[in-house]
Amino acid sequence: MNVSDLSQNPLRKKFARGDTTYGLWVTLESPTITEIAAAMGADWICVDLEHGALDYSDVLNHLRAAKGTDLAVLARVPASRVDTIKKCLDIGVHGVVLPLINNAEELHEAFSHARYPTVGKRGLGGERAVQWGLRVQEYIQRANEDALVIPVIETKAASEDIERILDVPGLETIFFGPADLSSSMGYLGEWEGPGVAEDILRIQQSAATRGIVSGVIGMNPEDMKNRREQGFKMIGLGSDGGMIVKQFKQLFGTLKGETYDHNWF
Repeated sequence: MNVSDLSQNPLRKKFARGDTTYGLWVTLESPTITEIAAAMGADWICVDLEHGALDYSDVLNHLRAAKGTDLAVLARVPASRVDTIKKCLDIGVHGVVLPLINNAEELHEAFSHARYPTVGKRGLGGERAVQWGLRVQEYIQRANEDALVIPVIETKAASEDIERILDVPGLETIFFGPADLSSSMGYLGEWEGPGVAEDILRIQQSAATRGIVSGVIGMNPEDMKNRREQGFKMIGLGSDGGMIVKQFKQLFGTLKGETYDHNWF
């Protein structure tokens, strides 16, 4: 029997090598999506519990689909609370993505929920991550180091407190939410409102000086290449639903002359 998936975190290994990684935002229920992502060579998926209808059972099914592959499974929790973080880690995800982190104190608190004592205050449960009690010691000896805790920088408050956020002990990776960051700065509905692109690069460069990996979703292949050249090591290819919509948009644009207002991932 293998040690739990979390103790073999493939994404951290790739970051340590300096690899640029590519992944998919998962918003649909079918674990076939994860099987396809793994078969195509994606490095990670992020199962989105913040928006839409997915729940913890869906996270589990996507984890099962990724088992035996080199695909890291992350979960964006609905809120940075002890119950959401603990449940996802107990299920066995390789890391949690934290929405709407506004300051260093909130990130400190989230880290405490993701780390066992004495570093944090995560409770010990006999769930999938520890193989129902069969591999407790093997798991807990590595979990504090292996589990990624990734705050999403998507508010004006986070931008203003970014130096303190980046100095939170244990932080290895951040991810940007350009649309929500734009909204927070007064540009609701825009992907990168005036000044937001520059702000993201400022933060990314500050993170890089600390050895912290930055991630962002690319809008198209050219944008993804630009992000790679800018030094982003975690590049989102889009969402599963968004990819389907884009394909329909292209096909119906050609076959029916339809036009769509679709600029999202």
